[in-house]
Amino acid sequence: MGVSIFFIVIGLILLVKGADFFVNGASSLAKRYNISELAIGLTVVAFGTSAPEMIVNVVASVQNHQEIVFGNIIGSNNFNLFIILGITGLITPLVVQSQTAWKEIPFSFLAIVVLYFLVNDQLLGIVPANMLSRIDGLVLLFFFGGFIYYIYRQLKIDKTTPVVTSKSMSNFKLWASISGGLLGLIIGGKLVVNYAVSLAQILHISEKIIGLTIVAVGTSLPELSTSVVAALKKNSDIAIGNIIGSNIFNILLVLSASSLARPISYNTTFNTDIYLLAGGTILLYLFMFSGGRKKLDRWEAGILFLIYLIYIWLVIIDKI
Repeated sequence: MGVSIFFIVIGLILLVKGADFFVNGASSLAKRYNISELAIGLTVVAFGTSAPEMIVNVVASVQNHQEIVFGNIIGSNNFNLFIILGITGLITPLVVQSQTAWKEIPFSFLAIVVLYFLVNDQLLGIVPANMLSRIDGLVLLFFFGGFIYYIYRQLKIDKTTPVVTSKSMSNFKLWASISGGLLGLIIGGKLVVNYAVSLAQILHISEKIIGLTIVAVGTSLPELSTSVVAALKKNSDIAIGNIIGSNIFNILLVLSASSLARPISYNTTFNTDIYLLAGGTILLYLFMFSGGRKKLDRWEAGILFLIYLIYIWLVIIDKI
């Protein structure tokens, strides 16, 4: 068991550092060819924070570890929403100036609803098995395209949106950063998936639980570091926007890529976790408008944090 945990940690480190190197190198390359900061932010940086989830999920999908595919995304999104926003909101009350509160949070909820109906085929009497098919993946990709178009339009009119900065690199350093980052992502993803499966077998627990906990928390580390730093710098828009955007990316892009790589069977026990995610998203929306302000107070962040702790405790108790 110790060996499995060791290699999972090594894999997560490679994922996080690989994403960091890839973003830095790709941003520098884009700037060299005069690609706008807006385009870099919408593509390179946005993909970078979701790269760990993307690589882990594609590897898990190809290797047919279906419960890790859903466990990683649903677990990551719940961790993002309850723990990361909980921690950042406890550091400082999060006051949002952009349209995140009344447009992007509802879009995040829409993504959850779309996913729920796509995977619960038996609920709708469509097919005898619940599955996220390649057609479903294309549907998710269509909604993702709509979200990117909305962000593109929003950033053109929102002059307060911070831009992406990247340092100039030599050719060698630039390509070493991109190739090294991709290599780290690929190796890290394979290590996390393979040894997470091994750990599940050793502990005699389902891959679902490993995906919802260890894998999900590990792949959310880029979002955690980004949001905490943003909170410390009193940049609430980044702190919340990073989480909401990441949750949308995870469902609409990462799960889309996973299902296009291989159709994924869906275990309806994940519905409980989806209900938690949907309920938490609605709760966040209500919190943002309590008192008529777009603000997440410390006590509200504390509630989000506490809900997740209770959720994890119930998950562990259920498996003891």
